[in-house]
This record gives sequence, C-alpha cells and structure tokens, in this order.
Amino acid sequence: MSVLEVTDIRLAFEGVIAVDGVSFEVGESELFAVIGPNGAGKTSIFNVLSGVYRPQQGSVRFNGEDLVGMRPHRIAARGMSRTFQNIELFSHLTVVDNLMLGRHNHMRYGPLSAFLWLGRARNEELKNRSAVEDVIDFLELEQWRRFPVGLLPYGVQKRVELGRALAMEPKLLLLDEPVAGMNVEETEDMARFILDVREELNIPMIMVEHDMGLVMDLADRVMVMDFGRPIRTGTPAEVQADPDVIRAYLGEQHRSVTT
Repeated sequence: MSVLEVTDIRLAFEGVIAVDGVSFEVGESELFAVIGPNGAGKTSIFNVLSGVYRPQQGSVRFNGEDLVGMRPHRIAARGMSRTFQNIELFSHLTVVDNLMLGRHNHMRYGPLSAFLWLGRARNEELKNRSAVEDVIDFLELEQWRRFPVGLLPYGVQKRVELGRALAMEPKLLLLDEPVAGMNVEETEDMARFILDVREELNIPMIMVEHDMGLVMDLADRVMVMDFGRPIRTGTPAEVQADPDVIRAYLGEQHRSVTT
C-alpha cells in the first residue's frame, strides 16, 4: 500500500523549471530518500508536498486524497509534518513549549476556555502535555526539557525540531536535511532516532539529505534528482552503481576514469 503517490509534477517560476516530470510513491513504513546536487529541486518537492508551492501540472495523493491546491495547515491536519533545512524553532521558548506547538492540530478548546482556564482547556492541556512527554522520552531530551531552545547545542536543537514534527503524530514525515551542519557524534545520534521512528513508530518518511553515507545506510529506496528531473530511482546499491548518477555528482571525467 502506498501512503503517498506523486505523479508527473511540474513546477516553474517565471519560465525557470524547478521540478520537471517527477513521479514517485512512498509505501507504508518506508524511508524514501531524495538526493541530488544543490539546485536539483529537492526542497521544491517538499514545498509542493506540504502545500507551500502549487505545481502547474501533476497530482499529489496522500492516503487517496489529492493535495494539490490545499492550504499547508489543512495538509498538516491530514497528517503530514516536516522538519526544515534551517532550524525553525522559537529560541526563547523551552523545549516543552516548542514541542507543544506541534500539538496544535490536536487541541480541542477555544480562546475563551483557554483564557478562563476552564475544565475542558485544562484537561486538553494535560492530555497533550502527556503526549509531548512521550516525545521527550523517545528522543532523550529530558535534561533539556526546561531550557530555552536558543541556549541548546545545535544538534539538540535539530532533535527538538524532529520532536515537534513527531508531536503532530504524523502519518508521513518529511525530513529536510536532518543532519546538515552536525558533527559525527550528532549525526550518529540523529541516524539512530530516524531508525527508531521507522521501526518503533512505523511512520513512513521522505528524507532529503546531502550526507550520502547516511542516505545509503538508512534509505529503503532513493530517487536521484538533477536539474529538476529524476534520473534514477532504486535501492541504494542500484543508485550507487548507476552511471548517470555518477555523472551528475562527479562529472563525466570521473565516469570515464572509473569505467
């Protein structure tokens, strides 16, 4: 069963083609990676999936429902969450408060109840706080839970951003360069948590990442992009051996030497 089906997506900005004829699907519990050189269109695909961009052509079906033209908050409400290439947290808020923001789709009380702190608002807050505490335990954030996010190490901040996405209880998780800027130890920690998300939470994921070692170790399948077009989709071993992939990353001269 496919959770996501993307068919013949085309996205252009004033004649500049960002995504051209991209099609793929993501299965249940699958970790699907999208790789390619800078400017290949990887993040543009994420922005199409999450409703930030509306493609001129193609369809995006998430659990059978077409998402093209749907507003980002409505897509999020249907169970698609994402992290960002650059950290998008509220630096002055604590870890707990940032994770609580990921629960907004699950809140079932209005402004008046919140202002008066009536029974329903109090009960909802306690219920959603319990869900956040589960995320804190899962990502081993206990020691930082009361710290403002802006005071935390970079790798921990990236983990908090992953936690906010998980707090939404997603049906599909989009990871935009989850280990960008991390050192080796932080990268290994994040790789472990990504594996835990797949194996323990059974959440399908799409990951955009430049760390080829991480991609080849974690991904079930990989799609390689170049100049907005997919040039190869397959297992990590198939992608690594493809001459067009070698050419896109390392150039024609390297391909001639290796062959």
